[in-house]
Amino acid sequence: MRQFGISLYLGTGYDKNTKIVEKAVQANVKYAFTSLHIPEESVGDYAAEVDKLFGLCKNSGLSLIADVGPRTLEKLGYKSLRELKRTSISHLRIDYGFTPQQIVDLSQDFNVVFNASTLLDSDICELKKLDADFSRLGACHNFYPKPLTGLSLKKTRTINENLRRMGITTMAFVPGDRELRGPLCMGLPTVEEHRGGDILLSTLQLRSDCLTDIVFLGDIDISDGSWSKIRDLSQGYVTLRAEIEPQYGYIKEQIHHDRPDSSEYVIRSQESRTYSSQGRLFPAEELKARGKGSISVGNEKYLRYSGELEIARRDLEPESRVNVIGRVAAQDLQYLDYITDGMGFRLV
Repeated sequence: MRQFGISLYLGTGYDKNTKIVEKAVQANVKYAFTSLHIPEESVGDYAAEVDKLFGLCKNSGLSLIADVGPRTLEKLGYKSLRELKRTSISHLRIDYGFTPQQIVDLSQDFNVVFNASTLLDSDICELKKLDADFSRLGACHNFYPKPLTGLSLKKTRTINENLRRMGITTMAFVPGDRELRGPLCMGLPTVEEHRGGDILLSTLQLRSDCLTDIVFLGDIDISDGSWSKIRDLSQGYVTLRAEIEPQYGYIKEQIHHDRPDSSEYVIRSQESRTYSSQGRLFPAEELKARGKGSISVGNEKYLRYSGELEIARRDLEPESRVNVIGRVAAQDLQYLDYITDGMGFRLV
C-alpha cells in the first residue's frame, strides 16, 4: 500500500474541506495534515472550527497529523498537549521548545513527528539514552511556498536515509495542480524540482528516489486526473496510456505486475507468462524498432518465454523473438523507471 495524505486548512472552509476529504477517501488516502499555528489563518470561532475539522477527520477515518506551536493550547483552550488525546489527532508535529524527555513522554500518547530538516544527531543520541520507542517517531519535511527555496532530491534522500536507519517514518509534500494555497499560490512542495510538476511523478520520486514513507499533498486540491492516479497508486499500480494493436487487446484493462527481480531494461509482466502455457500461439511477425516505451510479446522463437509481455524502459535493439505490438504514450514514459519490484501497471 502506497501511503498518501492531504493537507487541510481552516481558511479553506469546512464545506470545501468536506468535499476534499470525500475525494481523498475515494482515493484510499489514509492521512491528513493540518497546521494549528499558521499566522494567516483567520476564522471566526477558532476553537469551534478546529473541533469541526477534528470531527471531519475522525468520521472519515483519516489519521490526523497536527503541526502545533507554542500558542496552540491557548487558542484551543487546553491546559496541556496531553489533553489533545481527546481529539482525533494521532500525530503531533513539533518543531522546537521540547526537551527529549518531554518528547518521550508525549510518544506514550501520540506518534511524535519532528521537522525532518532540523532534527540533529545530538537529538537522536539523547532520545536513545532515554530508550525512546523510535517506531512512535516520525520526521516530516517542510513545504516551501517561496520559489527556489525547496530541497533537492539528493538532499531529501540523504536526510531520509539517515532517519530510516533509525526506524523513523519519513514524510514529505508534493504541490497541487488545481487549487494552490495562498498567499503566494505557487505550490507547496518539499522538493523544488516538483514545483509545477506532475503529481504522480513527484510522488513516485519521493517514494523511490527519496525513500519517503508518506507523501502529502501540500496544497488545497488536485485535478480529477491526479486523484485517479493517486487512487491507482494506493492500490499498487500505475495506469499507462498506450496504443496497442487490436489483436493484442486482451492485455489491456487488467493489472500486470513487474517481476520482483526487476530488469533495468524492460518491465516484465508476471501474469503474461501464463498465456502461452494456456495454448495461445504467438507466430513471429515483422521485425520492428524497439524504442523506449515499446510494448512487445515474446513469439514462438522465444520457446518457453513465448507470450511474455514486456515494456522497454530504454531504447533497445530490434529483436526477432518478440513481436512489437504497441507503444506507451509519450506523456507516460516518465513513469516507467518507477514500475519496479513487483509494482503493478495497467494499460489503457
